Amino acid sequence: MSDKSTSADGPVPFGQHLTGSQGFMALFREGMALVEETACYLDGAGRRDSKNLERSSALAYATESMRLTTRLMQMASWLLLHRAVHEGEMSLPQANQEKRKVRLSAGDTLDNEAVQLLPIELRELIERSLHLQDRVRRLDATIHAGEARPGSNPVERQLGMLRAAFERGAR
Repeated sequence: MSDKSTSADGPVPFGQHLTGSQGFMALFREGMALVEETACYLDGAGRRDSKNLERSSALAYATESMRLTTRLMQMASWLLLHRAVHEGEMSLPQANQEKRKVRLSAGDTLDNEAVQLLPIELRELIERSLHLQDRVRRLDATIHAGEARPGSNPVERQLGMLRAAFERGAR
């Protein structure tokens, strides 16, 4: 069962509250829909599209479709972890431990020249996934910014909150 970090009549941590917000649920639905849409494209029209590409374009297609799939699976893992927090299946500190296995890469750069060789539908899926990843990263920073870790001091907590604020403001 879940390891509740607060008593029934105590305050709900801000990060835990965010996982139950309408904004989070909309992000969750959008992320899962993008995973499904991408899978359908790659298994259907994308497979046909890739067969008509020249060698260099086919290599770019293989590389970028793999990167896209990996990015979406990492985001889906993050979203599922935080939905489990909302549903009481795990506490926010437990989700924080598990999310360390998830990579929400900040440095996901594109080779714009190679991307231009790709079918338009794949380019659009890549762009949408990068936008979604950015939103997930900002939400992750917000949810986990105030979370106290064992052995952490108040200065570290404040620095985490500042990092989260700057990540939100930089976008």
